[in-house]
Amino acid sequence: MKKLNLKDVSHYVEENIGTFHEKRIQSLDSLKLTKVLKRKNPYLYKAKYVLTADQIVRGIVDAHISSSEEGFFGDWLEGLAIFINGKVFGGRKSGITNIDLEFDAHGKRSIITIKSGPNWGNSSQIKKMITDFKTAKKALRTSNSHLEIICVNGCCYGRDNQPDKGEYYKYCGQKFWEYISGESNLYTELIEPLGHKAKERNDDFLQSYSQMINKFTKEFTTDFCDNYGKIDWDKLVKLNSATVESKTKKLKNV
Repeated sequence: MKKLNLKDVSHYVEENIGTFHEKRIQSLDSLKLTKVLKRKNPYLYKAKYVLTADQIVRGIVDAHISSSEEGFFGDWLEGLAIFINGKVFGGRKSGITNIDLEFDAHGKRSIITIKSGPNWGNSSQIKKMITDFKTAKKALRTSNSHLEIICVNGCCYGRDNQPDKGEYYKYCGQKFWEYISGESNLYTELIEPLGHKAKERNDDFLQSYSQMINKFTKEFTTDFCDNYGKIDWDKLVKLNSATVESKTKKLKNV
């Protein structure tokens, strides 16, 4: 075990945080208004007394951003955790399916699946994780039957005051970062380097965001508003919910 040098962490963040911000912008650029509208509930907009194209467009774009950013940043934090563990314990990205990190410490092998926060899955997903742990343990013991293996569900933020789940441990927030680094205060020390050039990068994102809002508002007004600017709710609902007969069915009826 080696002492973690926070300068190494800061350097890693500076070199790699741009990937997260680039994915945020790319995600916006790939968004298609009509495709998203087909997945949204038009009755909800009407029930909430939505009157403007801007309200609908901002709701769509903001919801997309919220869901996609969590996933992008979760993936990015996984890479950071593997880097930090590699510096301290010589850990590595696991080659076993659905296991993110492996490392040896105190004569034991830890296998970790990393999630962003503690409330990441339902009962079926948790059962699958347990099955993945069992499969991984079986694979590792093929070459070393006496290997003691610790299974961990690591969560980058949050807390769980009952970490022992029987078949695995769930370490969240401070406990997780301490487990992979040996540093009890790492969870707070990460905050400063994560803000590297945040303002500059967010300015680039806001530029793309503003352009997308303007583009979608214009598109929505053209396609789903009448000549007076009023939302054509019938047209919007039909886009979302009207029955579309398949070409095969039409041919059979000829």
